Amino acid sequence: MESVHQSWHYEKLAERAITNLRRHGFEALYVADAAAAFQEIMGRIPKGGCVGMGDSLTLAELGVIKALEEVGHDFLNPWHPGIAREESLQRRRTALTADVFLTGSNAVTLDGKLVNIDGLGNRVAGMVFGPHRVIVVVGANKLVPNTEQALARIKAISAPVNARRHHFPAATRPPCAETGFCVDCDMPRRICCNTVIIEGCREEGRTTVIIVGEALGD
Repeated sequence: MESVHQSWHYEKLAERAITNLRRHGFEALYVADAAAAFQEIMGRIPKGGCVGMGDSLTLAELGVIKALEEVGHDFLNPWHPGIAREESLQRRRTALTADVFLTGSNAVTLDGKLVNIDGLGNRVAGMVFGPHRVIVVVGANKLVPNTEQALARIKAISAPVNARRHHFPAATRPPCAETGFCVDCDMPRRICCNTVIIEGCREEGRTTVIIVGEALGD
């Protein structure tokens, strides 16, 4: 649980980011906690709609993935237990034409940009183009002043933790999964292959950014 003072600070940072996200064409809003975020996300998914997803620990922490699996949506979860890799890849491809695409963001800048680094690239691809609607949910711990600090945060925190979380085989494991910091590797399963900075949303209403007043994700 966040302290009263930390929650206040998160909200103030979010207010500034939201003002600039809206100025850049995003729909943006702040919710106080995980429970409110869950309700906000689920309420934006149309009945019978196809739902795609980019890798997001935040969505798992909020309980959204579990809920979508249980309520019977056409949910293209590429990490559903037991599916083959080819099926996982096909679900990621199909997600690029989904009615709603859910994901997180590695960082959001106070001047209103989404900053992400991907391995395979399906997450950032869906954020940029394809799905009819995109919902991006981020914990306020991922708010940073500018692009430079966003990239520094991703390299120092998000990439090593994600590499560790994905349990790569030893032969292809990125070094950061062992060292805990980026060494600018050239491994086959390098987790930092695609760097995308989204500076605005040209399609009005397509992308919604939900900032949660808690620490979530990596």
